[in-house]
Amino acid sequence: MLILQTAGVGRMVVFRKMSAEDTALLTDVRVTVLRAANLPDDDADMSAVAEQSRLYYERALNNDSHTAYLAFDGEKVVGAGGVSYYRVMPTCDNVTGRKAYIMNMYTSPEYRRQGIALKMLDLLVKDAKARGITHIALEATAAGRPLYLKYGFVPMEHEMMLPIDG
Repeated sequence: MLILQTAGVGRMVVFRKMSAEDTALLTDVRVTVLRAANLPDDDADMSAVAEQSRLYYERALNNDSHTAYLAFDGEKVVGAGGVSYYRVMPTCDNVTGRKAYIMNMYTSPEYRRQGIALKMLDLLVKDAKARGITHIALEATAAGRPLYLKYGFVPMEHEMMLPIDG
């Protein structure tokens, strides 16, 4: 458990690495994060994404292919972050093919600009580095981009995506 004294308000925010036993809470937080990032209608049905997130957490936290942290102010979840681990074919600049993808970064609006996202990002990057990962990627929202750039992330030049319906 890690504790961060947040700036100016005297709050103690505790960061906790989550386990498979925390799947229900992580699933609820994931839906909150997706709602905040994608801004669907309040009545949008998120049940399918919640179920798939639950299944993902159960599998990935048990086989150690995902690390998740939540930040708490007392019992209240005020921040989240995760990193997924995967493997691709080896390349000249990544001979192991092992990669990490940071996702689910979120801080509750009233807790922003207090160092929570930076601490969360640092925990996730350290977790990846401890596993010997040398390639870490993420998708950035407009709000998150300055933090990631300041931390040292650089925009990718060559990656593309093909959206496929259905």
